[in-house]
Parts: sequence; C-alpha cells; structure tokens
Amino acid sequence: MKIAFIVNDVRTEQGKFTTSRLGQAAVNRGHQAWVIGVGDLAYDPDGQIRARATSVPRTKYSTSESYTADLHGKNAVKVRINVGDLDALMLRNVPSDDAIDRPWAATIAAEFGRVATRHGVVVVNDPNGLAKAASKMYFQLFPEEVRPRTIITRDREEIKAFARDEGTIVIKPLQGSGGASVFLVRERDLPNLNQMIDAVSRDGFVIAQEYLAAAEQGDMRLFVMNGRPLRVGKKYAAFRRVRSGGDMRSNVHAGGIKAAAEIDSTALQIAEIVRPRLVQDGMFLVGLDIVGDKLMEINVFSPGGLGSAQQFEKVNFSAHVIEAIERKVQYMQFYGRNFDNVDMCTL
Repeated sequence: MKIAFIVNDVRTEQGKFTTSRLGQAAVNRGHQAWVIGVGDLAYDPDGQIRARATSVPRTKYSTSESYTADLHGKNAVKVRINVGDLDALMLRNVPSDDAIDRPWAATIAAEFGRVATRHGVVVVNDPNGLAKAASKMYFQLFPEEVRPRTIITRDREEIKAFARDEGTIVIKPLQGSGGASVFLVRERDLPNLNQMIDAVSRDGFVIAQEYLAAAEQGDMRLFVMNGRPLRVGKKYAAFRRVRSGGDMRSNVHAGGIKAAAEIDSTALQIAEIVRPRLVQDGMFLVGLDIVGDKLMEINVFSPGGLGSAQQFEKVNFSAHVIEAIERKVQYMQFYGRNFDNVDMCTL
C-alpha cells in the first residue's frame, strides 16, 4: 500500500506524535509511507496533485522516535510524488495551528484532499467532513444530550448575562486548540470578565459554556474509529488527563497528567449518540473528550494521544488503525476505485 500523511510541517514532527506512530506502523507493516507538509502540495497543469514528500530509508523501526529521527535525518528519502498514485491519504494537519501565522495553510489540506478523492485515493478523514468541522461550531451540530450549555458570541453583555445565569462558566476561543486562552469564570471573577473576554475575542468569536463539576477530576479521551470506539479485545484506545495543581486545564501540554481510563456505559452511550453524524461526515478517526456524562470536544483534526492509550493498555492501536486503512484500500481495488470517499471512510 502507498500511503501518505499530510501534516502542518514535516520538520516539526516529533516521535511522540500520533502521526509518527502511524507512520512507523505503516512502514513496519511493509507499506510505502510518505509524510507531506501542507506547503509541499501543488496542483500541476495536467490536473494532477503532486507533492514534495519525505520517507524513511528502513523497513522496520522499534520506536516511533527512531522512525522520526530517520525522517529528519540525512538519509531520508525525498522525492516529488503524484498524490493520485497513492492508495490512501491521511489528513493529519491541525488547521488552528496555522490560522494566525499561516492562514493560507489552514484549509489547504482538505482542499487538495478533495481533489485526490477524484482519483480514487482513500482520503481520511473525509475532506468535505473536515471542511464542516473547520471551527468549534461543528460541535453544536451534535445532540444537546451530550453537550454543555453554550453561547457563542462576540457581545460581552451576552457573555456576562450567561455567566450570571450559570454561576460558573468557561470561556475560550471559537478557533484554537490545546487549552490556549481558556478561562474559568466564577462569580467572584465577574469584575475581571471584561479583560478575559478581550483576551479570548482578540482573534474571533467567544465560546462560553456551563462549567461541568466533573471536570475537577479531569477528562478522558476516547478514540473512535469507523464510527465505533476503537477496541482491541476488551481494551479500548483511551486515557485520562488529570489536572495538575490549580490549572483548570487538563491538556497534557497545559500541565495535565496522563492516567489510565476506565470505559463505562456512559462513555459508550456518548459514543453511540455521536456515531450517526461522525459516519455521515466520513470521520474515520476521532478523539472524544469526555467529562462526566458530557462531551467537551470532538477532535477530528489529528487527534493525538494514541501513544498514551498504547502505554496504558499495552496494545499497538496504531497498527490496528493502519490495518483498517488497508481494508479500505482493498475495497477500493475490488470496486475499481469507484466508491464514494465519505462512505469508504467509515466502512
């Protein structure tokens, strides 16, 4: 199988990233795997998409760190490939990381991915689905049963009224990720709410959400693949993120601590409720961030942390993700590459 992963920038990839683990798994399973930065893509006069792509010189890697070292090393294989010749293309860039400094890069992977589907390349997650999910507004399309009460606005008076009604809220930017510009607002913080709103609204709209008391215990990321919780045997691809100190954010790079997760009926029910839309939108691999009996976020762009799930469950989930893509490629071969990509994404 010929597979490529589109990332923000090949040079910034790290061995601990989920994309690197997937690349290592693909190579170890005998596939030709390429990594492409969004700026490496090109649409040529003959109507073909080509890209400057990087691969590794070896066929087996014991760790994702050694795989990434070779990807960045002097022996890395760098060629210009025809994206239409690929069997599969995995879109693993994070648009919000480019939205401010490289706005041209935020949507380009999905746009090129859409063209690649015309050549019968299996593109996951589906680029049209990703276009719908370009902001956190996508989250509001899911049933109210799984979402905290929310207002999205730039009107500070509306946010203040919402805060007074709820007592305690969380505000964060509509665009963005990783816990940046996230504030917990209690009643005693209302005199400072104007400054918080200014900080969050600098780059766009503000999300104000009810505060979930269960967040005191952190959150859980549960991976969903093909519309179902990713499970191998009795073990689920999931882990917990617990707050560290007084920081309200449980994001690992915001100071959170990782821990093993226990998947209960509540988490499985949440996954079942969101499944129809994920399938409808062609979301192959997704990270559900669960707090208590609610979802805090649905990560459809490059969900990370698969290595953490592997660490706690002692299962190579990355290999199972690649195996699932292999089956999609086989289906496409059976049907002469003539199958709707959005349907193929979750088969």
